[in-house]
Amino acid sequence: MSEKIVDVAAGLILRPDGKLLLGQRPEGKPWSGWWELPGGKLEPGETVLQALARELQEEIGIRVTQSRPWVTYVHVYPHTTVRLAFCHVTGWEGEPRGLENQRLEWVDPARAAEVGDLLPATLPPLRWLQLPTRYGISSIGSRAGLPAFLGRLDAALARGVKLVQLREPQWPDGPGAASLHEALLQVKQRCHAAGARLLVNSIHPAAWWKEADGVHLRAADAARLDARPALPEGALVGASAHDNAQVTHARDLGADFAVLGPVLDTPSHPGAPTLGWEGFVAGNRDAGLPVYALGGQSEQTVSQALRHGAHGIAGIRGLI
Repeated sequence: MSEKIVDVAAGLILRPDGKLLLGQRPEGKPWSGWWELPGGKLEPGETVLQALARELQEEIGIRVTQSRPWVTYVHVYPHTTVRLAFCHVTGWEGEPRGLENQRLEWVDPARAAEVGDLLPATLPPLRWLQLPTRYGISSIGSRAGLPAFLGRLDAALARGVKLVQLREPQWPDGPGAASLHEALLQVKQRCHAAGARLLVNSIHPAAWWKEADGVHLRAADAARLDARPALPEGALVGASAHDNAQVTHARDLGADFAVLGPVLDTPSHPGAPTLGWEGFVAGNRDAGLPVYALGGQSEQTVSQALRHGAHGIAGIRGLI
């Protein structure tokens, strides 16, 4: 790994139709002909968002009016190491055009590779874009609570929730465990019918993770692992974290995302210590993967979470 790290700001410019802007590296530059997200190096004294706005004006002629931090990711190329601060550009003036003789294309993020060779560091954010911004967590409690929960789940799925976690630490053991497996099947059927994915918390049997769409690792379970759990292709792995070390461990495991909290007070743990938004930003530093904010989150806190660099929010009452 080279000594010097080059800091780069890269913008995800998404149109209302969901298309993402990519640029082709011009002749004469390293990796010429390869496609990447627009952006460039930070100059001394610049913040990431200042550098991004300047680069996008110089490179593609747009004036950024609204942007927010997202994921900071370190990528090691053969001759250089770059720290990429990926940011969402949510407002701009002007029509993007290639001011450095580079080609520009609006692409479907899920099919971006059809445009040509993509720079290796461009691949992770394209994958992260497939993750929804809301992550609902179950609170069934027991067999008796299942009908009411399924009603709440149906309403959440109808509102657009696309990722759900089955997490039932209070469910009775013994014969009750079989009834929880039946509940899992019912929840999975509803999620899949609505185009949503279901993860199973690692407190539950590993065989269930493969029946669902992956696993959500408790922080203690993630700490015991040094590699990603073996799951079918396409399965997701999430991990809970309470500080920056646990977030970066989730990244090193190869998790697809982390959940960091508690950020704000929650009804289930009144008076418990919380990170606050500053603590969330510190915990999310150089995360290298999308991080959801957990604790006191609801539709009312989404914009605040996004502004502080969260991928989205996770919650029990606030989402389901």
